[in-house]
Amino acid sequence: MRDALVAAAFQLFLERGYEQTTVDDIVALAGVGRRSFFRYFPSKEDVVFPDHERCLADMTAFLGASGEEHEPVRRVCDAARLVLRMYAENPTFSVQRYRLTKRVPGLRAYELSVVWRYERALAEYLRERFAGRRDGTLQADVIAAAVVAAHNNALRSWLRSDGHGDASAGVDQALGYVQSTFGVALPPPPLRAEGPEDVVVVVSRRGAPLWRVVQEIEATLDRG
Repeated sequence: MRDALVAAAFQLFLERGYEQTTVDDIVALAGVGRRSFFRYFPSKEDVVFPDHERCLADMTAFLGASGEEHEPVRRVCDAARLVLRMYAENPTFSVQRYRLTKRVPGLRAYELSVVWRYERALAEYLRERFAGRRDGTLQADVIAAAVVAAHNNALRSWLRSDGHGDASAGVDQALGYVQSTFGVALPPPPLRAEGPEDVVVVVSRRGAPLWRVVQEIEATLDRG
């Protein structure tokens, strides 16, 4: 039912125009009642962005499952890739929506509100991870904005190409720039000495003073 309403809406948007299409027109073409429409979509604008609520929930869950082992900037970059995956699942629909949104000011404003919600989710995660840093809140907000800007720049380039080519390549390049600028490189593992390690076994009398035990260990090492 949800997919049928979206398909009917976009068919009418393309044929008549967004402003000229009403909710009654959409439900008539889909063969359902108005109640069915509003069960899935609070408004006509929401039918243009039917998948963002699911994607936002997926992003929130992804960030919520993060652990201390995840480098924060890399984690939010990976979270942004969930949005790209949503667009790439149906390139034809994504391109149609992009063209429609460019022509309708109200939809552009709605899209900006959606983008802001993604940015807020990223910023809230980073604020928590940066809570102990000086200017942690500022860093979190700046990095979240940079991630969204980089992702959207590459995404729109792909949409302007009518969805041709590999969408992930451009997004990976853009997010890689954010990662290299703001990310923290993980420290290299400590160097280990090559060759077998010495194992020293010392047998000492119960109750022997500590200085005597140390003396026996030193003597054993000297003999080795």
